[in-house]
Amino acid sequence: MKAQDLPPGVAAGPPLAGRPLRIAILGLSITSSWGNGHATTWRALVRALAQREHDLLFLERDVPWYASHRDLPDPPFCRTALYDDLGMLQQRWGEAVAGADLVIVGSFVPEGIAVGDWVQRQARGLTAFYDIDTPVTLSALAQGTCTYLSRGQLPGYGLYLSFTGGPILARLEDDFGAQAARVLYCAVDPHLHAAGGAADPTHDLGYMGTHSDDRSAGLDALLLAPARRWRAGRFTVAGPNHPRTETWPANVQYVPHLAPPDHPAFYGSQRFTLNLTRADMRAAGWSPSVRLFEAAACGTPIISDRWCGIEDVLTPGREIFLADSADEVLALLRELPEDQRRAAGDAARRRVLSAHTADHRARELEAFVAERTGVRA
Repeated sequence: MKAQDLPPGVAAGPPLAGRPLRIAILGLSITSSWGNGHATTWRALVRALAQREHDLLFLERDVPWYASHRDLPDPPFCRTALYDDLGMLQQRWGEAVAGADLVIVGSFVPEGIAVGDWVQRQARGLTAFYDIDTPVTLSALAQGTCTYLSRGQLPGYGLYLSFTGGPILARLEDDFGAQAARVLYCAVDPHLHAAGGAADPTHDLGYMGTHSDDRSAGLDALLLAPARRWRAGRFTVAGPNHPRTETWPANVQYVPHLAPPDHPAFYGSQRFTLNLTRADMRAAGWSPSVRLFEAAACGTPIISDRWCGIEDVLTPGREIFLADSADEVLALLRELPEDQRRAAGDAARRRVLSAHTADHRARELEAFVAERTGVRA
């Protein structure tokens, strides 16, 4: 294929075979996990890419709500730079973006539309958009309210990496004009989450997640309601911004925030953990969260809400339990034999570590780059 035949956003430089990729990432945050799951995803992926000897630069907008909650201000596995505004980004990092083999822009980046326009003009290598919020993004695009991606930008990215799989990939290409929509699920970092659960858990059911209005009904139905009905049970919730926690049952412990290194101990303290999915993700299906993978890697049995495609990730009844009501949750908490509970946690752990680690995602990303550029790194 000649350079003039390549579609926009696809590299036309020298062959990459035999050397690492130069990768520039413009993401929401890698330095702070406060109130977002993006940092966990970026840290795991970037660490895995660095271990595969790629050269990584992460560019992050310096915003006050993360500045005061930085739990990894200087990641050891990549170069990280903070920028104050678009002008500073362009002035200081224009050459790095232009010279990168792969430039990835993430969802929810502040001024993401302007950042994406600049990247598509500036980059000479392959450009990609990594949507860690795909159903939310498409809903916002349809309503004209998306602040980090415009509909006209989709054809300009050589690769659209989607947190969500299933039918939404065809919709991205057919309805929105994406050149190459490929699923790149979030993943677990086995360095943090492969130690296994505690032998003597202190809580019967726990949940980790930032508050969102569309998950609050699920939290009430599948954790708070069981706690009200089973006063002898022990429950815990971790994550910022949950309102009216003072009205929760007395047997529910609340932790406003846990940094990623503390997640394994949190999951290990639970007999079961609860997985709740945002409304747009449930509607789209095929949207496993990073918290689901983390809990599974820790060997903690999972009770989840129900959505299409979950059976492609974990097998219901054997590797994960699905529940629609407080009655079903309580039946699992109080009646499931202990050997079945442990077996489900062990099976989920094996499944996730065999297919959903950050190294799997790094290899998948390399394959997508090879597919779009015609060469392998």
